[in-house]
Amino acid sequence: MLNPGDTAPDFSLEETDGERVQLSGYKGEKNVVVYFYPKDDTPGCTVEAQDFTELQDQFDAADTVVLGISRDDCGSHAAFRDKYGLTVKLLSDPDASVCEKYGVWQEKDKGGEKKMGIVRSTFIIDQAGTVRQALYGVSAEGHARDVLEQVRAL
Repeated sequence: MLNPGDTAPDFSLEETDGERVQLSGYKGEKNVVVYFYPKDDTPGCTVEAQDFTELQDQFDAADTVVLGISRDDCGSHAAFRDKYGLTVKLLSDPDASVCEKYGVWQEKDKGGEKKMGIVRSTFIIDQAGTVRQALYGVSAEGHARDVLEQVRAL
């Protein structure tokens, strides 16, 4: 798991429309919020994505880009984006390699059955590429607003 002060692990993932997004491409230019979510078009994930979208202008004003990452493929991301009018970038991590680097790919207990899955988590990364906040196991509702306040405090 990552901690504040750690260097954010770099990654290059495909975005909804096939464009590759590399974290290090924002270094020196933007703060980055990277949020990991379990699955497109599920109740909690929809609330979280809509909340980040609703606050997009305010994140932009704070020189911050928001990246959502799940294991869903780009086709699923596109359908999710289009269905809800999402403006945040949704990135596909099909093999969970980035999820593992960030420590969000964990064993979960669902109905007595243990299986691996994404623990809803968010990382605030400053323009130098340093993790300023590592928030594991967050709740979807109201989370985007809390993250915005933390970004403004950088």
